[in-house]
Amino acid sequence: MKAIMSDSKSPKRVLVVSYNFPPVGGAGVQRVTKFVKYLPEFGWDATVLTTENPSVPVYDESLLADIPPQTVVVKARTLEPGYALKRIVSASNAEKVTRSVSEGGRSMTSNGDSPSLTLRVTLAAAAKRALRGVANLLLQPDPQVLWNSQAIEAGLRVLGQRKHDAIFVTAPPFSSLLIGAELARRTGLPLVLDYRDEWSISNSYLENKRLGWLSRTWQQHQQSLCVRAASALVATTRHSAESLQEVARASECRPLVTHIYNGFDSADFHDETPPLADAAIETTNDPAQPYKLAYIGTLWNLTSVEPVVRAVRQLVDRSPDLASRLELHFVGRRTAAQDEWLDQLGPLPCRVVRQPYLDHDAALRLMRSADGLCLLLSDLPEAGRVVPAKMFEYLAVRRPIFAIVPPGEVSSLLNDCPFAFVHSPSDVTGLAQRLGDEIERHRLGVSLPTGLWDASQFERCRQTQQLAELLERVSVVGQPFQADPEGSQVHDLTNKLTKRVRLESLTY
Repeated sequence: MKAIMSDSKSPKRVLVVSYNFPPVGGAGVQRVTKFVKYLPEFGWDATVLTTENPSVPVYDESLLADIPPQTVVVKARTLEPGYALKRIVSASNAEKVTRSVSEGGRSMTSNGDSPSLTLRVTLAAAAKRALRGVANLLLQPDPQVLWNSQAIEAGLRVLGQRKHDAIFVTAPPFSSLLIGAELARRTGLPLVLDYRDEWSISNSYLENKRLGWLSRTWQQHQQSLCVRAASALVATTRHSAESLQEVARASECRPLVTHIYNGFDSADFHDETPPLADAAIETTNDPAQPYKLAYIGTLWNLTSVEPVVRAVRQLVDRSPDLASRLELHFVGRRTAAQDEWLDQLGPLPCRVVRQPYLDHDAALRLMRSADGLCLLLSDLPEAGRVVPAKMFEYLAVRRPIFAIVPPGEVSSLLNDCPFAFVHSPSDVTGLAQRLGDEIERHRLGVSLPTGLWDASQFERCRQTQQLAELLERVSVVGQPFQADPEGSQVHDLTNKLTKRVRLESLTY
């Protein structure tokens, strides 16, 4: 895609505040990385304020290749403990250890030592829960708030050294929004807040987040402070934008509220050409080989693997021969509860492969080698507003997608996609039938027609153009922005910017 350059003679500059930034890995890092990569094509250079010593679970050095050479990266230290210590006191880890020792104790009560060991481990788990409770109460809204003082100091220093035209903050962690609000207050620069996840949804479903009344009240106040300081709020889905509009109203302010979906970068496919929009999906492997169904991403209570496990068990009961031709790949981080669901697949005739987080290039290779890709969202309140970022790369590689999601934005987006099979998490029988049909299609070597379905609207370059024009709008000197008090501008911006894209050449 050929970018449309800004009309200005020299690029504008935006301060991008992102706790997670390459070489840190993960789906959330890719969003901000691709924004930084493509912003110069639309007349914006970036200064990135990030963490010098991030307390994170995964790294991905391959993402560094996307950072433009003119990008200025400023790093500030955080006072957080390392991630290894965080993991030791995590809820899922403590509960898994407690269950394991308790079960062992029940089977070894004859030696006299196991009850004592079980008691010690139980007391240690209780102490860890108490420690987490104190930390959650004191470190509001999240432990990453220990980065804020150093980050604000570094941000003020870089803003004083060089002219910037706007501040862009991406979250979670939501404490980063407080950094942006303070920098905007001290400098008068327009502030754009990017919600990769909704604050309320994250607090509802994170395993280590059990907020009491005091914490919820204080965090609502913190969010209101941030929203009132912002010129614009950006969500990753249409329904999340509507929710943010309600947050803004409750905060008695009127920023522009819009959404910019996550997407895929056709450049990530390197020399491989993605399939054409009107091509048929052919089997990737020898039909004599097992049907390879892959899930790439984190497994936790918001993306539970439970319906897949139940469907495979039904398939085994109904057609064990087909089940024996199934190979399941689960790649990414998993909570202890999700590993327990996967353990139930162990005695079954299908093959199960569990892998840790893969770097982005390796994850894309796995997607392209799969016969089917699995997308998960649990049937929980507010989950219908979520669109997993990995869905867009699934669409780009054009493999059959098993979307196991509740009614909501994902099901709407995939409604007309001919290679997406949408099932609610409760439709275990339908999912088992679909899985068996696909395994049989693969065995027979039959292609799956895809129709004229085009995913190029989700290309990262297009998404970045939307952000660039939003930054342009809020940074116009002498024209303070106010959104429509009735909220009619929530989606107009995205639609308008999409229509203005000039497609002079396409690599996809």
